[in-house]
Amino acid sequence: MSWLDRPASDTQITHRARLWLYALGVLALAFLAVPTLIVIPMSFSHSQYLEFPPRQWSLRWYEAYFSSSGWMAATATSFKAGFLTALLATPLGVLAAYGLHVSRIRFSGLAILALLTPTIVPVILAGIALFYAFVQLKMVNSLLGIVLAHTMLAVPIVMMIVGSALKSFDLDQERVARSLGATRTQAFLQVTVPQIRFAIVTSTVLSFLTSFDEVVIALFISGGDNSTLTRMMFMALRDQIDPTIAAISTIMIVITSLLLAISQLFGARDS
Repeated sequence: MSWLDRPASDTQITHRARLWLYALGVLALAFLAVPTLIVIPMSFSHSQYLEFPPRQWSLRWYEAYFSSSGWMAATATSFKAGFLTALLATPLGVLAAYGLHVSRIRFSGLAILALLTPTIVPVILAGIALFYAFVQLKMVNSLLGIVLAHTMLAVPIVMMIVGSALKSFDLDQERVARSLGATRTQAFLQVTVPQIRFAIVTSTVLSFLTSFDEVVIALFISGGDNSTLTRMMFMALRDQIDPTIAAISTIMIVITSLLLAISQLFGARDS
């Protein structure tokens, strides 16, 4: 029997009957991925303009990126902001998800909606509001301001991922631990956290990437010595067509892909 005639699911639908669905999935993936992947060969072009396909291959723009003190400073700022955002947003999001999951308060739905507001409100409106607030607090162009703003965006992501994991977790296990003398904190750390750690790791990675890739809010609140990499890329595109941006974009694609792959490998090993 050919694999095409084998059942694709418990409903006994064969792979042959699902060929149209597989083709549609491949087209959707190509639509999403190909425009991004085109940037990679463009980054190896020797031309002073963005061109595809490259007529002459070179590492010229990677050398320009790594030899530029401005680009290196912005890269350092983005990495620091991403790391601190993940460090702050992950525990806040985990605690929020856990608290809302085990609580029996009447208006927990409104609390969830309030915490998810940053994912609902257009980012540009959030950026304007943060700018005016941070001007009063003298936090514009500061690393602390960037981290707090990006944490606001990352906490809802953590909360949704961990909240989904908690829905498949049996809280009776935690109650048993508490009945045997463990405090709520001990039961949470020793019983609950080990069983949702893949969700926590994934949330941490996505928190970092949320900060690392964010540009709209960074345009409002970052700058000077604390300009993020994405902000500098946007400004470079606005002022001139600098092929260095293609090299930076390729590096960012590699970093994002590696972090997501590592998180998935952690989940596969954990399962």
